[in-house]
Amino acid sequence: MATPQSDTPLSPLRTVAVVGLGTMGTGIAEVLAAAGRDVIGIDVQEAQAAKCVAALEASTARAVERGRLTGQQRAELLARVTTGTDLSAAAPADLVIEVAPESYEIKQQIFRELDGIVRPDAVLATGTNALSVTRLAADSAHPERVLGLHFFNPAPAMKLVEVVSSVLTAPAAVTAVTDLALDLGKEPVAVGDRPGFVADGLLFGYLNQAAAMYEARYASREDIDAAMRLGCGLPMGPLALLDLIGIDTARTVLEAMYSASRDRLHAPAPILKQLSEAGLTGRKAGRGFYTYEAPGSGTVVADALTPREDGPSGAGRPVRSVGVAGSGTMASGIAEVFAKAGFEVVLAARSEEKAQAAKARIGKSLSRSVDKGRMTAEAAASTLDLIRATGTYDDFADVDLAVEAVAEDLEVKRQLFTTLDKVCKPGAVLATTTSSLPVVACARATSRPQDVIGMHFFNPAPAMKLVEVVRTVLTADDVHATVREVCAKIRKHAVDCGDRAGFIVNALLFPYLNNAVKMVQEHYATLDDIDAAMKLGGGYPMGPFELLDVVGLDVSLAIEKVLHREFRDPGLAPAPLLEHLVAAGCLGRKTGRGFREYAKR
Repeated sequence: MATPQSDTPLSPLRTVAVVGLGTMGTGIAEVLAAAGRDVIGIDVQEAQAAKCVAALEASTARAVERGRLTGQQRAELLARVTTGTDLSAAAPADLVIEVAPESYEIKQQIFRELDGIVRPDAVLATGTNALSVTRLAADSAHPERVLGLHFFNPAPAMKLVEVVSSVLTAPAAVTAVTDLALDLGKEPVAVGDRPGFVADGLLFGYLNQAAAMYEARYASREDIDAAMRLGCGLPMGPLALLDLIGIDTARTVLEAMYSASRDRLHAPAPILKQLSEAGLTGRKAGRGFYTYEAPGSGTVVADALTPREDGPSGAGRPVRSVGVAGSGTMASGIAEVFAKAGFEVVLAARSEEKAQAAKARIGKSLSRSVDKGRMTAEAAASTLDLIRATGTYDDFADVDLAVEAVAEDLEVKRQLFTTLDKVCKPGAVLATTTSSLPVVACARATSRPQDVIGMHFFNPAPAMKLVEVVRTVLTADDVHATVREVCAKIRKHAVDCGDRAGFIVNALLFPYLNNAVKMVQEHYATLDDIDAAMKLGGGYPMGPFELLDVVGLDVSLAIEKVLHREFRDPGLAPAPLLEHLVAAGCLGRKTGRGFREYAKR
């Protein structure tokens, strides 16, 4: 076998030692054994080694029950795994993967001992997601054979593996572990050595901001988590995910990221320190942001912070008819939502033709629902009959709720609210669907700011379940109650938030997107690798660059500028690469080119 110092390919890594048999180490051991590798599991605690064996037996038994393994395959898999407490057992290993606690002292001690145990040509990999691979390698007798191999939890299910090179790593070692990852059925992404790498580098900044948002009492933990699940299609909300990862682990990762970047967005939110030092580290402790049935359980139980089931106290105003202002995709979608729920809808635009075109769009949408068997032709016809298209806002005179969905331009919206103030009856609720502009500025354009509120629908409105309900400091309690009741009737999930830039979803989403652009700008990783990392490692439905091109780079830049202006945080300044693309007219799918090029329709 050649040494990792040369570019000569290494022989296949057949025998692998896994040092540290916690959840991650056990998962990696299972993946390796399932792919035919001989696995030497090592943990300083005998009880942990026994727990690993029990977990493997249980996991493989479930696989047999589900038909994924035969009894014979299970027996062979388990026979390929041996466990013990002595590091010297790693002597025959072609590759050692350490998954010890995130501590330089612990990891460096392991590597120093391994230097005297394994062959000089064996590859040493660290599973760290927060510490410097270069620093760990530099302390080794053979730094050229040390690299990072970052699996994601649960290792058997998650496809992503980040292969992390330091400036000292031999190309042959990188090739060998990349080939191994492919043989394991994983998708390896090659990255350089910086805390968090790609996936966690983007993920933990977002999680940190969510923790800070909760700490500031801007929104409840339930609303923050629901907003990101329903508004972005994420598998888990950020606070529930922090509890799963471990709040102490998250704090360690963020500390490492901040020490490298000095970006305030990576400075751990104080609540992470408070919870960690109180022992409230998440699911493993039975309590973190949420309270769990028992330590290690994923079942959330009610506690003092759980919202009441009957929701906010106080009754809202009666709403029978709704006015929707606008003629674009969002306006027609919102009108369709209200009509489907049985409300009489007045759809008003700047001209009769625009209003009729918007109604025709709704008709086509309803026809598609009929074709897919989601509603009957009769129901579609009666829904469309509830919508009256008009070219004048004067027809809003009798509506109980007016919802504007016009251009995202503050002056345009203010002028419209001035008009609504004149034509709508006293007591009518006036709502704006803005995603980034101050709701109070719309309210101040009227003589009744107490009746104005934000109702931020997500696109496409008929499909997306989330509505951010945005109260200003002037919004009346019964107006807030009215909108909450209306959201329930139109079968949307309402989350409450205050009137500040980005509300919940955009305030958490767009800094994450901006940070992804910075990674490409700094040549740290490619578009494809970043998109793959977030889809495979974070469970995101789209990678950040796919999403940016769909949203529109001009829209994204505008939101970034609003966030930067509001919060004055240097870390929120739009990435220059994003500004350059917008200046060049590369706005995403709508122009045929953004971060990627698209075929012209």
